[in-house]
Amino acid sequence: MRIEKSIEIKASPEKVWEMMAFDKAVEWMEGWKSGKYTSEVHNPKDKYRVGASAHIIGPEEFDAEITESLENEKIVYRLKVPKMTAIITSILESVDEGTKFTHVIDAELPWGVFGKFLGRVMRGAGEKDAEKSLEKLKSI
Repeated sequence: MRIEKSIEIKASPEKVWEMMAFDKAVEWMEGWKSGKYTSEVHNPKDKYRVGASAHIIGPEEFDAEITESLENEKIVYRLKVPKMTAIITSILESVDEGTKFTHVIDAELPWGVFGKFLGRVMRGAGEKDAEKSLEKLKSI
């Protein structure tokens, strides 16, 4: 299942980047209620480095880890949600009036054909959650 949404935000990529840390993402990611780092954070840049990890509490509890990080440009999280793995890619592009923010969710469900069917059913809810998340981020 793949969901991709974009939004333009009237803020610089540097300002939007600040919201990519796990402890800030809980402010705008739909359903995320809290995020506690499980990796060591000695300075603010540690929150964005490859290998930084956190335990996220939302509708379910899961672990997340940063697998790619290009400051002010792109960050990739791998989520280990019960029964599935998801990759969230956030891309920040400088545009005339601020930042174009693209949010991509790739999730694989187990269970073969049933998992593919379930993915199609879940896609609508996932798209609505992604849109809400982007609007929250924009409002911040």
